[in-house]
Amino acid sequence: MGQKSLQRYAWLSIAAALATILLKGLAWKLTDSVGLLSDAIESFVNLAGALMALGMLALAARPADDGHAHGHTKAEYFSSAFEGFLILVAAVWIAVEAIGRLLDPRPVQLAVIGLSVAVVATIVNFVTARILLRVGRESRSITLEADAHHLFTDVWTSVGVMVGVALVWLTGWLWLDPTIAMVVAANILWTGWHLMRRSAAGLMDASLPGPELARIEDVLSKYRAQGLQFHALRTRQAGTRAFVTLHVLVPGAWTVQQAHDWSERIEADLREAVPGAHVTTHLEPNEDPVSHLDQELDRPPV
Repeated sequence: MGQKSLQRYAWLSIAAALATILLKGLAWKLTDSVGLLSDAIESFVNLAGALMALGMLALAARPADDGHAHGHTKAEYFSSAFEGFLILVAAVWIAVEAIGRLLDPRPVQLAVIGLSVAVVATIVNFVTARILLRVGRESRSITLEADAHHLFTDVWTSVGVMVGVALVWLTGWLWLDPTIAMVVAANILWTGWHLMRRSAAGLMDASLPGPELARIEDVLSKYRAQGLQFHALRTRQAGTRAFVTLHVLVPGAWTVQQAHDWSERIEADLREAVPGAHVTTHLEPNEDPVSHLDQELDRPPV
């Protein structure tokens, strides 16, 4: 799935955020619950994150150029990092509101109507999150995956808030409402930290995840059984694109054409193992001692 086609899912996220802002805002106004206010605040974060995602997906869709030979797909990491930052800000905001309500407790009003509205908003978020997560995993888009995980967090916190508001209404325990808001703040704080850490790993060119490295090793093992050797394997993830480079050690007596044909087969098998990967191989004669000086990632000075 191309980057441009992913942008329509960012629009879906924007539409869902606008709908839930209106619904949760109405639920808060009806009930005057700080727990539901915290839920509404998180929907504003969803909207800001979705707008950022749209912009970064548009940038990531731009083709490679002279100044960006590897394309622009890393732009997606800025989106997920920005969303993580917004979540941290929202957590602080919610905590401040909750502390204020602990000091000045207020009863919950019109609980049945307010909770009914909140349930509709939660269903909207759940359906949207399922769609975004499926498409994000299929397309290897960290932007859509981050948005989906944030929405799922929003769903579960909404469920917790609604249960809490119902308990406040049934029991009259006013302290429970701001306490739930504090729990929501702590939960989304964890989500924000996770998103920011994952974005930092992508910007720092972290290796591909373990399962994909295992599939690469399976391919290379098949060719080792046929007499070839490999080293200096490098992998990295840049948004929706994966990059794999390695050195292929072949018999020195092979012709250039023979070595090239084997290299092409290896690259094709690696692309099949890691769909969408950009694979680069470097051929070296196995018998030459110099070929073994760079068994790690960089050739040492000689």
